[in-house]
Amino acid sequence: MRLLVSVRGANEVAAALAGGADIVDAKDPSVGALGAVALPAFCDICAAVRARAPVSAALGDATDAAEAEALARAYAFAGASFAKIGFAGTASSFKVEQILTATVRGIGERRDSIAPTCEIVAVAYADAKRVNAIEPRALIECAVRAGVRGVLLDTAVKQSSGLSELVGSAWLETWVADAHTAGLWVALAGKLTEDDVTLARDVGADIIGVRGAVCDGGRIGVVSADHVRRFRNRIGDARFERAETAACAVSDVS
Repeated sequence: MRLLVSVRGANEVAAALAGGADIVDAKDPSVGALGAVALPAFCDICAAVRARAPVSAALGDATDAAEAEALARAYAFAGASFAKIGFAGTASSFKVEQILTATVRGIGERRDSIAPTCEIVAVAYADAKRVNAIEPRALIECAVRAGVRGVLLDTAVKQSSGLSELVGSAWLETWVADAHTAGLWVALAGKLTEDDVTLARDVGADIIGVRGAVCDGGRIGVVSADHVRRFRNRIGDARFERAETAACAVSDVS
């Protein structure tokens, strides 16, 4: 399971990488769950990363296909390996699929360049009803039809409950399994803490995304290398726990 750490500027990149982030995510937490940083700031973040890790770009919540396509294209050409698109305010599967198809088309235009390709990440919200967004299960279907490679389950309202409080482990495990069966990789985020690492591992997530848990001062604070490192170590502990559990199971059968 890879660790994604959201940074709001180039000044936080060194701490994220020093702590062990596998993916550096550019996001402005002051303007929503998927607040986009300005393109010049994103370019500064990519320059600070210096290809030491993939860079993800949060592009906000899309309501217009043409605008989403242009935005995805711009950030892909600027160096994004992933571009995350949310759908607060858009509950229609038809419209969501239309937007996702447009963004996939937009980033596809750079596939003949020498730069690495970018992947669109379709974002579902566990609290979808609160922001009139598409239901998470329906998003999987839209993502597959649009040719998207990955999905993220997040929370839209950051002042409220976190992901692990909004959905049960059984529901989450089924959602992740459905996405994997459909050929998608899965990321989880939404006010996750170190205590949620085991849950993310157990349900089969490929990526766990955090910001508030690795910042001094919470989500609007500043990324701390020590906090990132502690989170990274917790992921390592969870891997060990899983291996140990598997070994015990084999021993019991023997």
